[in-house]
Amino acid sequence: MEILDILIVGGGPIGLNCALEAKKNNLSYLIIEKGTIVNSLYNYPLYMRFFSTAEKLEIDEIPFISTAPKPGRQEALEYYQGIARQRNININLYEKVEKVLKENDIFEITTSKGKYYAKNVIISTGFYDIPNLMNIPGENLPKVKHYYTEPYPYAQQKIVVIGSSNSSVDAALETYRKGADVTMIVRHSEISGNVKYWVKPDIENRISEGSIKAHFNAELIEIKEDSVIFKDKNGEIHEIENDFVLAMTGYLPDFDFLTKSGIDLQGDCLNPVYNTETMETNVQNLYLAGVVCGGKDTHLWFIENSRIHAKLIINNIINHLN
Repeated sequence: MEILDILIVGGGPIGLNCALEAKKNNLSYLIIEKGTIVNSLYNYPLYMRFFSTAEKLEIDEIPFISTAPKPGRQEALEYYQGIARQRNININLYEKVEKVLKENDIFEITTSKGKYYAKNVIISTGFYDIPNLMNIPGENLPKVKHYYTEPYPYAQQKIVVIGSSNSSVDAALETYRKGADVTMIVRHSEISGNVKYWVKPDIENRISEGSIKAHFNAELIEIKEDSVIFKDKNGEIHEIENDFVLAMTGYLPDFDFLTKSGIDLQGDCLNPVYNTETMETNVQNLYLAGVVCGGKDTHLWFIENSRIHAKLIINNIINHLN
């Protein structure tokens, strides 16, 4: 039975960074990823651009060369997948980790394809796999999309976009420019202040001129086959014709997986318990890295500010092994 020094759950940018640190320190490791390399980035909208500049997305001091000030999805895929290729990262793809169980100081990791054993486990699973549901009638209809990739399917269709975040704004603008009739339904009183600074004036101007309709302080309450029903800021109920709903309501980490792994979750936001200096959870030798550390506060961590997690974790593992 081979016992790895480290098993890493998740092959995103931070999981790759952890692997690079392990490799530099001659630790045996394996990444297990349920999809392709940087699977979440692969599922981003096709024309998405990062808020961060290229150098802030770099891992292990490997230069990220971008032709634009803000790299796009394809450039990021080329960069991270290129690192995995060139550095010969040990990674199993299209294999899902189902259970992490610790017995006698060794972790038994059960996946969709077998079992593995490791002295340490790093969970770096991000948050993009589970949509934050609205829990309203009709949300399970085929016309409702919680993931948006490109605008072309929505040409000449009546679209309702839920939310006012970057993903909502991008979807609204792109579909509008391909000929969709776009209505935004926003819980808050204005477009989010976190929207990319070069995009925010565009959406506000389109709303101001009436090209994109927007209802603020409003709430979608039901989705039907050919319409939606929402409540406006005065509490009045409206029904409008509709072909598709783009529910850009955010995403959540797999809290069930974290809990079954033994990690304690605290507060309304289900923040996982971990040591901020080592990233070690309440389960000894079980670590968190990246966005998953934030619980429901998925805006707290991103590539730029969680790259440091890899060094913190590997240094602590080395101290334990010594």
